[in-house]
Amino acid sequence: MLFRIDSKKKWFLVIGLVLLMGLLAGCTPPQGEKMVTEDLLGGNFWDRYVVYYFALTLDTFAGWFNGHYGLAILLLTIIVRTLILPLTLKQYRSSKAMQALQPQMAEIKKKHKDNPQKQQEETMKLFQTNKVNPMAGCLPLIVQMPVFIALYNSIYKSSAIAEDTFLGLPLGEAGPWYFLPVLAAATTFVQSKMMQKQQTQTMPGMGMMLAIFPVLIFVMALSFPTALPLYWVYSNIYTIIQNYFLYVRNADKGKEVPAK
Repeated sequence: MLFRIDSKKKWFLVIGLVLLMGLLAGCTPPQGEKMVTEDLLGGNFWDRYVVYYFALTLDTFAGWFNGHYGLAILLLTIIVRTLILPLTLKQYRSSKAMQALQPQMAEIKKKHKDNPQKQQEETMKLFQTNKVNPMAGCLPLIVQMPVFIALYNSIYKSSAIAEDTFLGLPLGEAGPWYFLPVLAAATTFVQSKMMQKQQTQTMPGMGMMLAIFPVLIFVMALSFPTALPLYWVYSNIYTIIQNYFLYVRNADKGKEVPAK
């Protein structure tokens, strides 16, 4: 059934995040390999053409804030999240369209309950007719993953970030306390909870995935440099504000509209 297919794709993303965590942990350079940004130009293709520009951007932003990389990461987060805002709006519109199709999807499921293949074919036709992409909700996450990896590398290899602190925490290494990992996990939970009702209605099985994300974020944040959980916190706060206007405020407005 389509339900199983969508669930499998969602679980593939979860597994992908776990593998990403292992990959990043395995690719962590020794602490002695810190370098200045210009040294990245002598590295491999990824370092020269991706990580270098992320590091250069962070250096530039930090220069605007008197060398404070915590504020530089905040500005970078706002820019990145604003650039992918069109994808987020596409995700929102797709979710609303999926929600509107629920009665027809239920009718197809009832009509072809003994024929899963026919049920899937009819459901896909329904999506195509209404120009709905059931996987549109994954786009913002997919786009952010290479950004996260590049940011990870630029932070881990930067001698300037390694020497900087934010709220007394060293940005270039894992913090001594659980403050930022807990905050990163908590804000992930809040922003997921705000959109959970709509996502689980349109994507059965999504609720479990949304519940796992905060745990994954917490576990990864424990071993990552403080700058990474800081990026997550910034990104999550941006998303919480965004979800308020997309989901909470729009839902409240919907309740205020009298039924015709």
